[in-house]
Amino acid sequence: MAATKDYRLLCLENPLLDIQAFGDEALLEKYGLKANDAILAEEKHLGLYEDLLNNYDAKLIAGGAAQNTARGAQYLLPANSVVYIGGVGDDKYAAILHDAVKQAGLRVEYRVDPKVPTGRCGVVITGHNRSMCTELGAANHYDLEHLKKPEVWALVENAEAYYVGGYHLTVCPPAIQELAKQAAARNKPFILSLSAPFICQFFKEPLDASAPYWDYVIGNETEAAAYAESHGLGTTDVKEIAKALANLPKINTQRKRVAIITQGTEPTLVAVQGEDAVKEYPVHVIAKEEINDTNGAGDAFAGGFTAGIVEGRSLDESIDMGQWLARLSIKELGPSYPFPKQAYSKQ
Repeated sequence: MAATKDYRLLCLENPLLDIQAFGDEALLEKYGLKANDAILAEEKHLGLYEDLLNNYDAKLIAGGAAQNTARGAQYLLPANSVVYIGGVGDDKYAAILHDAVKQAGLRVEYRVDPKVPTGRCGVVITGHNRSMCTELGAANHYDLEHLKKPEVWALVENAEAYYVGGYHLTVCPPAIQELAKQAAARNKPFILSLSAPFICQFFKEPLDASAPYWDYVIGNETEAAAYAESHGLGTTDVKEIAKALANLPKINTQRKRVAIITQGTEPTLVAVQGEDAVKEYPVHVIAKEEINDTNGAGDAFAGGFTAGIVEGRSLDESIDMGQWLARLSIKELGPSYPFPKQAYSKQ
């Protein structure tokens, strides 16, 4: 195993094993699923995962939004640069997950729960539709005790930057706060993704507790709108929302906060604390026939952007790296990156 100091970026969130396969209406009907949907699993859905594994040509991906991002960052960074933390079970799904992350060159330090199964996301693909059915399982049971284990905390102390997926605000806010405080105390970048509109709406308290520590906050236009509404900003102007996020009170005054709002094929918006102008970065066009799957494009953007920050690149170039990696991911099936690896080149 590589020395602790080799790991430059530490990511925290909820690991899932993505089990995705091409299906049909009969499969959707069997489990009461809609063709284009994202839901949490109920009892009637639990047979889906074995069904996909045993009876379909399933592709297995180390999933969960921030694990997708961690794989993306490692795709661009030198070997042994990224470590990912979260909770899994003690089962075959965890073993599959370990194999999947090993292929991606990602180091993981999972909290293993012997009583709760590894989180899984069944993805049934029909045409251009994706029906995603998630059972969080052990991902929902991460705790601060694991983060504070000496061997894990040593990775925290040696990391140069931290990335946290907002979904983890539903699981263990104290772990997020510990990472955030460490970042501020050591003047290391702390990057948070808003992840989903419901985080801004229903997990406002832990989100707001982490906000003073954000050096970079990443979201898309729907997450920005949800933040504005839940926080009474009184505007639907995405540029104004970006400026409001950038100018929230901040603990580490050695770094200006940067708020980044992606908008699909529309320009990426970037607001910097204390600066009036919001910069627009046009998204580079991709031919329609090259688009395979947009699922996970936001995670890929965050991975490329974060890799740029870890390497000390400029804000402009880091944004470009994010857009470049998102573009690569869109050409793949699911939140994946092509192998053999492609080297980043400025667009």
